[in-house]
Formats: sequence, structure tokens, C-alpha cells
Amino acid sequence: MGRPKLLLPWRSTTVIEALISAWQQSRVQEVILIARPDDQRLIKQVSKKDVHLVIPDEAPADMKASVRLGLHFIQAVFSPNDEDAWLLAPADLPTLAPEIIDMLLLQHATHKTSILQPTFRQQNGHPVLFPWPLAYEVNRLTEEEGVNALTHRFATTTIPCNEASILDDLDTPADYQRLKNRC
Repeated sequence: MGRPKLLLPWRSTTVIEALISAWQQSRVQEVILIARPDDQRLIKQVSKKDVHLVIPDEAPADMKASVRLGLHFIQAVFSPNDEDAWLLAPADLPTLAPEIIDMLLLQHATHKTSILQPTFRQQNGHPVLFPWPLAYEVNRLTEEEGVNALTHRFATTTIPCNEASILDDLDTPADYQRLKNRC
């Protein structure tokens, strides 16, 4: 992207602030963000928000390592039970709608033991809701496996939705421009 994509301008804010706002407008109880220790600009920006900022001593090697850090934090601070759930999304989803998050939380009430995967036109998107007991399974993933391997190993229910925003991550300058033009 040529510069830190999470700090790119988005409407009247930044990409990361737009995502945090969506989470905070939803029914989730807590928002946890994992930041690389060398990303001081992001840390400064996010520390102004009402989120739990987890900054490890060393930068996580990949998303799975970040997820493990977040889950460890949740376990240590909140002591979740088997009825609870955790949601996972990358930080570069500035168009994520709080209604999508809330829909997954509502579906969890009737699908307590299933992973909930939102889909748009048969494409999987984010966030993904996991029953809390699957947090322990993240530690059992092999080095080659990503967290998405859990959706193949455990019961997963796809939740069709009418929001393309579940697919809107920013990986390239063209993605950024396309999403800015659409919004």
C-alpha cells in the first residue's frame, strides 16, 4: 500500500477507526486489537479509543499468532465460559456494518456449538464467530494451518447476508480506491 493501510483516510476518520466504530456500535461487549510493538503511530491512534490494546513484546509472525495473543488475553481478563463466543476479523475492513456483527451474535443463540461464517453470493467473509471452546483448538493448529482450518474441522454454519462489506478488505491501492469510490 506504500504506507500503513490502517491509518489511511476513510471518510472523516481512518480505516482502523472506521472498523473500531463498527464494533463499538454493535452488541459486542469487548473489542480487542493486537498491535505490533513497532507500529507506534497505530498504537497512538488506537489508544485513544475504548478498546483493549494488546501489544506483545515481539511482532506476531502471522494472523494465527495474533489470534492466539488475543484469545490468551480474553481468557486471562474475562474468563469466558463455554456459552460465550469470539469473533474474528482482520483490521482492514473499513466498511464492516455493525448489523452484520449483531446478526452473527443473534444467530449464535440458536447455533451455540457452530462456527458462524457470513457469506455474500456464496463467498465467505468476515467477521467469523467461533464458540468459545474452539479457542483452545487454535493452539492445536499446525504451523502450516491458519485459523480458517477450524471451519473445515468443526461444524460451520454459513449465514447468507446482503452485505458485500463482509468481503471488503484492503489489500491493494486498487482495493482502497474502489471502496472509497463506492462509499
